[in-house]
Amino acid sequence: MKLYYSAGACSLSPHIVLEEAGLPYEAISAPTKTKLLPDGSDYRQVNPLGYVPFLVLDDGRSLAEGPAIVQFIADQVPDKQLAPPAGSWARYQLQSWLTFVGTELHKGFGPLFNPDMPEAAKAIARQRLLARLEWLEGQLAGKSYLMGDQFSVADAYLFTVTNWAKPTGLDISGFKHLAAYRERVAARPAVQKAMQAEGLM
Repeated sequence: MKLYYSAGACSLSPHIVLEEAGLPYEAISAPTKTKLLPDGSDYRQVNPLGYVPFLVLDDGRSLAEGPAIVQFIADQVPDKQLAPPAGSWARYQLQSWLTFVGTELHKGFGPLFNPDMPEAAKAIARQRLLARLEWLEGQLAGKSYLMGDQFSVADAYLFTVTNWAKPTGLDISGFKHLAAYRERVAARPAVQKAMQAEGLM
């Protein structure tokens, strides 16, 4: 398997999940700004959309979109319990979390990374994000991870996205449950290995 990633981008999520899964893979840097692969070729020849993550299997099949990729990886190693069994109620709960992180948080950070976005619009985006994170703070109370005591692919995604608070100037220091949660996730060996590979530590 080949995972195309850009350091610190949302592709860190499947990078973490691959490390958690213990599956053999090759991580290939595909910076979102330059679109240039290490061999100098244009990443858009691999993925015409030009964004990450992008997973290419050994048989040539490929998969885009982080939430789909992490569930695929998890299903290759069911014994690791990175995702509940397909068709179970818990699996739909996991998909609900992946969707929340993707649509309410991930997309919410978009305006904060856009240099052309007016400051007034960024202020609205920050306000909306903080409202979502305040709700999340309550959901994390009394839990080790989003799904309870078991780490899942949704945690890799939430950890990745909340990493963007500091570079975008979003103050999340008031969320004590989120802070403790982020420390737990950051301490996982697979998380540290993926972050080191991307030069984030």
